[in-house]
Amino acid sequence: MKLFYARGACALASHIALEEAGATYEAVRVDVRGGEQRGPGYLAINPKGRVPALATAQGVITETPAILAYIAQTHPQAGLAPLDDPFAFAELQAFNAYLCSTVHPAHAHRHRGHRWADEEGSLADMRRKAPQVMGECFELIEAQMFKGPWVMGEAYSIADPYLFTICGWLEADEVDIARFPKVAEHAARMAERPAVRKVLAEEAA
Repeated sequence: MKLFYARGACALASHIALEEAGATYEAVRVDVRGGEQRGPGYLAINPKGRVPALATAQGVITETPAILAYIAQTHPQAGLAPLDDPFAFAELQAFNAYLCSTVHPAHAHRHRGHRWADEEGSLADMRRKAPQVMGECFELIEAQMFKGPWVMGEAYSIADPYLFTICGWLEADEVDIARFPKVAEHAARMAERPAVRKVLAEEAA
């Protein structure tokens, strides 16, 4: 397998999951700042022009929740999802879908407002609003969605590297993670995991 990622992007979650799963894979960095994601070479891999993309023997998978689920399902021995419990797996998917469909766009409104508007006044308003919206998202996660000690309870899962990845954006969004003690403690524990350390070092190189 080949994971296409960019430094600082949500692809970090898939990168960590691959490492946690003990998968055989190659990580390929895409120069997003240089516009490589819009070039014909990468668009042939992922026409959306986004990361992550996971190239498999059967084809390319895009979108973080789909990639994470694929990793868990193809590496069941790693125990990264409750594959034998349809309801628990749906709960896990619901959490990851919330991060993808709501929290990630809330963050993107701060620095990628051009996806939704053209007027500078509109862009400035989105930048002002982003800290409030991100804060509200994490208030819900802290109070209602995070089970503890891991996202889904006692077992570590593919939801954990995804939450950890998005937590890494809070400071840039002017949201103090200390407002969310359970989430902050989770981020600290995640940072100590060997797979996380290895991937962070690789992506920082």
